[in-house]
Amino acid sequence: MAVVGVGFWGRNHVRVLSELPNVELVAVCDIDRQRADEVSQKYGLRSYSESAEMYRREEIDAVTICVWSSRLAKEALVALKHGKHVLVEKPMASSVKEARRLLKIAESEKLKLSVGFIERFNPGVRRVKEAIEGGLIGSPVLATARRVSRWPQRIGDVGVIKDTAIHDIDIMRFIFGEEPIAVYAKAGSLQHERIEDYAQIMLSFPSNRAAFLEANWLTPYKIRKLTITGSEAIISLDYITQEITIETQKQTITPRHEWEEPLKIEIQHFVDCILNDKEPIVSGIDGIKALEIAEAALRSAAKGCIVKLKLGANERC
Repeated sequence: MAVVGVGFWGRNHVRVLSELPNVELVAVCDIDRQRADEVSQKYGLRSYSESAEMYRREEIDAVTICVWSSRLAKEALVALKHGKHVLVEKPMASSVKEARRLLKIAESEKLKLSVGFIERFNPGVRRVKEAIEGGLIGSPVLATARRVSRWPQRIGDVGVIKDTAIHDIDIMRFIFGEEPIAVYAKAGSLQHERIEDYAQIMLSFPSNRAAFLEANWLTPYKIRKLTITGSEAIISLDYITQEITIETQKQTITPRHEWEEPLKIEIQHFVDCILNDKEPIVSGIDGIKALEIAEAALRSAAKGCIVKLKLGANERC
């Protein structure tokens, strides 16, 4: 395997891959050759500044792609055209059209394509999903998510909706097990001229369920929380600590679980899918649907209206 893009997040991919016993990490690639050299020297790898050259010279089965959002689709396309299985970080592409092209090529070449929605592999999220499916909170009615923090220095090419809120867009689809039918969003910019740095998004689901997402780069400290309100109880999750709280009419319960690294679980799953020819839990289709909803939210915020959704053919307001 190899990693393309070894900035802040890409270095975490390198670290995890170097620790997996069933993976041989052989190379890294970054447009900044000095950065690639620094990482390669630390882990005893070969370094490149162009991914196409790396694919020609190295025997690589799969790659993880952690470049800037505006370059994700381009690098994923290069990898797929060279016959590599791909784990591409969110938001997968700059547009739904680009994302669909990636999926089409992956399917035609019978290659694995997965999107980096890391929260799907957060053990806390899995436990919340199991609790809901087990009837622990009764019938779920509302889900709320807060994903806020100060302005991250790494950001520069997409706004908070595609970079940050898209995680919770995917989680709401996963938790409810259905697709939203409408989206209404408010968004704006206080510290950046080109892209939004705060957003509030309301998603409407069938069966009278709703989700409210708050995302920004303005809050003084980092918060990553999910709360599901049901007819019998409320269940809350701190994404960071993985702590779950269940509140009923009579008691508040906080089960204890050992913390596990979501990124390691995610990448190991991707590797297992390749070795055992299984479909990834987070597929290219999941990436496309989340991107469609994110783009609908941006359109809603720009026009100040509700956007009805039929994923694959969004209706314009």
